[in-house]
Amino acid sequence: MKHSVFDTSQQQMDVASKIVVGLERISEVFRVLLWDHAKTIGLSPIQIQILIFLAYHKYEFCNVSHLAKEFNVAKSTISDAVKVLERKQLIIKDFSPNDHRSYNIQLSEHGQELVAQTELFANPIKNQLSDMEGLEDFYELLSKLIYKLHTSGLLTVQRMCYSCKFYDKQEGAHYCKLLEKPLLTTDIRMDCPEFQSLPS
Repeated sequence: MKHSVFDTSQQQMDVASKIVVGLERISEVFRVLLWDHAKTIGLSPIQIQILIFLAYHKYEFCNVSHLAKEFNVAKSTISDAVKVLERKQLIIKDFSPNDHRSYNIQLSEHGQELVAQTELFANPIKNQLSDMEGLEDFYELLSKLIYKLHTSGLLTVQRMCYSCKFYDKQEGAHYCKLLEKPLLTTDIRMDCPEFQSLPS
């Protein structure tokens, strides 16, 4: 018989259940911080997330199809958000010369200014983490969990070292074939700009 992680009597006997409930609490804090910030600038949370994503990711990822996968929402949700961002002059659509229905999205100058005001909304969580002990062990566990969620199909998009074609293990240690150097646990990237998927 399967037990719910939310069953408080079951939680007491299962550390994994306690961790899941803890992660849910942290996600609630993230959600509240994002909503509170969204209200102050007149955007929705997904619109803020799109703007921040555009600021820090490759041009090839900045289109409706990829953004829908990235945020695990319908393309129509992203299209609606993009319409609002374009109306507010926060983004620019860059249409393909070969297909006028296809476009990538870039930040406008106004969009860049807004990102600078917006992107620190999660810092209260980082500030609480910064002076805690055991961050390296926690990060190792977290990165392995994200990798397992991805390989099981629960997380559709990720760009971390473990799934990259440049990642290797040499003598039991992490190694990057692109950088040609061993990696410490803290060197494992959660979102690497040089990430390339393993061949399928």
